Amino acid sequence: MSDKKTDAVRTGFWGGQLSEVDKEIARLASICDVKILDAGVIQRVIANDASVCGKSNQLAFDKLRTALLIHYAVMEKSFDRMGVDETRKMVDVIVAKLRERFGDTLGNPERPGG
Repeated sequence: MSDKKTDAVRTGFWGGQLSEVDKEIARLASICDVKILDAGVIQRVIANDASVCGKSNQLAFDKLRTALLIHYAVMEKSFDRMGVDETRKMVDVIVAKLRERFGDTLGNPERPGG
């Protein structure tokens, strides 16, 4: 296989892994009414701070927290296999697709404090 084909397969694999996890994060964030992309919200969810939720649903919040931890584990593996820059580009594409699907319900990282 050529280097370009190998890169495409590798990017496709890791992109698929992250995309599926991120779709689940977006779905769970929507259920809990969490503006997951707002500044500091991801850290608060990981710290088990359910006060970021607009709707109380402990089971969905616990799953959201777990999905975020899985996301970071997959990203770490992707960094090792593809490099940081390539992984970040891939994540940017995934976030853009999620924004198309969910709009501002995920929050807005460009606005400080949401």
